[in-house]
Amino acid sequence: MNRFKASKFRHTEARLPRREAWISGIRAGSVPSCGSHVKASCRWIAFSAEAAGVLGIVPLECQDGGKRTISQLCCHSDVVTDFDFSPFDQLLLATGSADETVKVWRLPEGGQDIPSGAGLTLGPGGAPVDTLQFHPTADAVLASGAGKRVTVWDLGQQQPLTVLDSHGDQLQSLTWKRDGHLLGTSCKDKKLRIFDPRAGPAASQSVLGHDNNKDSRLLWMGSSDCLISVGFSQMREREVKLWDTRRLSGATLTMALDTSPGVTIPLYDADTGLLVLAGKGENLLYCFEVAPAQPALTQVTQCRTEGSTRGLGAVPRLALDVMACEVLRVLQLTDTALVPVSYVVPRKSVQEFHEDLFPDCTGMLPATDAQGWWAGDSQQVGRVSLHPARRPTETFTSPIIAGTVPTNAGHTDTDTGHTDTDTGHTDTDHSEASGYSSPSSLASPGSAATSLSASTGPSSGFASSPSQKSLQSILGPSSRFRHTQGRVLHRDLHLTNLRGLSLTTPGESDGFCANLQRVALPLLSAGGQIAVLELSKPGRLPDVAVPTIQNGVAVADLTWDPFDPRRLAVAGEDAKIRLWRIPEGGLQETLQEPEAVLRGHTEKIYSIRFHPTASDLLVSSSYDMTVRIWELSTGQEVLCLQGHTDQIFSMAWSPDGKKLATVSKDGRIRIYEPRRSSQPQQEGPGPEGGRGARLVWVCGGDYILVSGFDSRSERRILLYRAQALSEGPLSVLGLDVAPSTLLPFYDEDTSVVFLTGKGDTRVFLYEVTPEPPYFLECNSFTSNEPHKGFVFLPKTACEVRDVEFARALRLGQSSLEPVAFHVPRVKKEYFQDDLYPPTRVWWEPALGAGAWLDGQDGQQRRASLRPADMVPVSEAPKEAPARKFVPASVYLEEKTDEQKKEELLSAMVARLGNRDDPLPQDSFEGVDEDEWD
Repeated sequence: MNRFKASKFRHTEARLPRREAWISGIRAGSVPSCGSHVKASCRWIAFSAEAAGVLGIVPLECQDGGKRTISQLCCHSDVVTDFDFSPFDQLLLATGSADETVKVWRLPEGGQDIPSGAGLTLGPGGAPVDTLQFHPTADAVLASGAGKRVTVWDLGQQQPLTVLDSHGDQLQSLTWKRDGHLLGTSCKDKKLRIFDPRAGPAASQSVLGHDNNKDSRLLWMGSSDCLISVGFSQMREREVKLWDTRRLSGATLTMALDTSPGVTIPLYDADTGLLVLAGKGENLLYCFEVAPAQPALTQVTQCRTEGSTRGLGAVPRLALDVMACEVLRVLQLTDTALVPVSYVVPRKSVQEFHEDLFPDCTGMLPATDAQGWWAGDSQQVGRVSLHPARRPTETFTSPIIAGTVPTNAGHTDTDTGHTDTDTGHTDTDHSEASGYSSPSSLASPGSAATSLSASTGPSSGFASSPSQKSLQSILGPSSRFRHTQGRVLHRDLHLTNLRGLSLTTPGESDGFCANLQRVALPLLSAGGQIAVLELSKPGRLPDVAVPTIQNGVAVADLTWDPFDPRRLAVAGEDAKIRLWRIPEGGLQETLQEPEAVLRGHTEKIYSIRFHPTASDLLVSSSYDMTVRIWELSTGQEVLCLQGHTDQIFSMAWSPDGKKLATVSKDGRIRIYEPRRSSQPQQEGPGPEGGRGARLVWVCGGDYILVSGFDSRSERRILLYRAQALSEGPLSVLGLDVAPSTLLPFYDEDTSVVFLTGKGDTRVFLYEVTPEPPYFLECNSFTSNEPHKGFVFLPKTACEVRDVEFARALRLGQSSLEPVAFHVPRVKKEYFQDDLYPPTRVWWEPALGAGAWLDGQDGQQRRASLRPADMVPVSEAPKEAPARKFVPASVYLEEKTDEQKKEELLSAMVARLGNRDDPLPQDSFEGVDEDEWD
């Protein structure tokens, strides 16, 4: 395009499909990463699914008009950050993850069984993988960016060819030049760098890119010397810049887009010069034509979509509908659908192939292999015609993973080596056979559904669903609590007009505590005052001061004794623990003298917890790096646990009271058996960073759930097997980005964990299972304003007649509101015994402190929550199934047309009445003649 010649793409229009053409019924992921979250080959589409470590896989096209089958690829133990299809082998997919590994998968042909493991695994490399891209001319060459370095891999040898590590900060994107000579990167240090990987690991050129270090992307404009970058300016404006490597001292063109905060995802088609831009979380797609020679960016069109963009990917040119003048097709990933958007150049004749719109494009046969390219082979990939009659039919199969070769009799599987399903490691047979397969069409695989294969671990392969609309096609099993509804109870049950609340309690504390009878709230006033309010007396508190506990020093943590509802333990910043006894009926006057004071710690106390089964036992953690266990009947320290090297974030007793788990700032999780040793029995890696963490025992004490942060400050939860801490987490699930630590509450009767943080408005709910995918999402609860604390009440507070399985207290700015979580059920008149197993009698100790210290263990009895007047739903009478078909007798007794007419006439006559009946006016009485005068 130049100033004297009009562009042939100036009339290009974006055409949004009807909803019938959408790929719906999916749940897209929202994990922040440098990837585009959706990629396509001529056979398959891969996209980020909501579950951690899972990709959604769906055919690009359907044969015979059938519905697409959505499958899931459970590929990593942590979130998938980026992925890429091979430009030559349309079934080869590479994935990178925050678990620091890169895996390569061979997707199936149509009608074949789904593989159960990765073909090969690279790493771990010491840092989460951020971005991936295959080499454009050589087979089996892959570049991966992790942390501050780029690794160029030879997939055939499973060894790195070179490592480019001259970056000053975290890598944000990488891009190959189409001729395969150079590689460009963008980095958080605001610099763009150009590398010649075969010449050396140092950057040959570098330049300051965008003034803001927020996420930037870099694209090479085909085989030219020009690049495109998108990022943010110093004033936080989104901008596009053009660069020329022959004069890289500055951008040749800078264009500001807007001031939207969403990260821009760019797609560039080198054959047409069209650039598509979309912002994450937005519904606007820009399309520009790029002319690097002038340089110029000319807007061609823009379109507004129905859903917000989660990701954006381009369909290969060989898969375009050239006879409909489709010059570009992008796939927009939204929360619940994949929307194909076609860019079409209107032409009068759509029966002809337009050579000017569709020049020859890059073919799918590699010019060389990894070793040849590394040795200096710079051959280029041959170009092929897009004309339907001249389109090539041969396909390429990369030899790095043994695949399947089509035969006349159908498809047969080739032995890919032995796979160890426990570790996900595959011993692949690297044969020297030719990578070419017999000629086959580039059409997409058929829509036949594959069988559902159970996942055996984080590295297990696909699990397919026969229904596109089923959410299980992406999420796998669903929770019976997925429709949970949370609601704030009536205002008559609220405590309002709360004044002077202390909102500065340490992050290791829940902020306040409650039992069935009363709630304890730290106040902001001097002296560490604590308000104790009776839950049986809701309403507005008086404006005058209420009786309080005078703790004497600022409160660090506080908790109620589960076996004595009148005893409150308070940890102070003076390294002492004070025990307070509340009078019957609540506080009537200010308490100034504690029942007992526990002394032993030398630094400020973090948190305190009562023993779950033994009475008069309390554990505390402190800045002195020790965990101490106290016998309250004597007021003495009985055990002291060592082994921590940094701040202790959280601790939790196992359900049977035998073990104690801790998580600390040094990034370690420890499990103690206090009666056996003062040193940890087990240690394992915990969450990254030092921003805070919490842990809780789940699944009967066999697993430990930890909430924390990753290196990008994203909040996430991790699941560990308690007997194998050193093996690391079984599953990692990213939730969102927020500053507060997630506080977990686990309901042992339903296996549902509730997660929320101070200052949040949302409560996440997940059912935790001991089998993959480990976390089953349920409906979350959202409040209108941020809560200052969220504490759950014991199970016996639930109203089982309303199918309520959890109740919490939500602390607002000046009010305390009860929140009930219940499951919608039709037969609420019956006791839902499938949701209410016998619950532990938590208010009765199984043994005393002395017995526990002597080595004895006790088990609390269990009791049913069923009211005496309710019948279990399992014993409800079975209803007769409703008749689905009209019985044959109806048709046998069907009346003729004459009979119907006769009945209709009879009914009409009956409504008109008898003609001999007197009219209503005949019964009216008149007036005498003389009254007329």
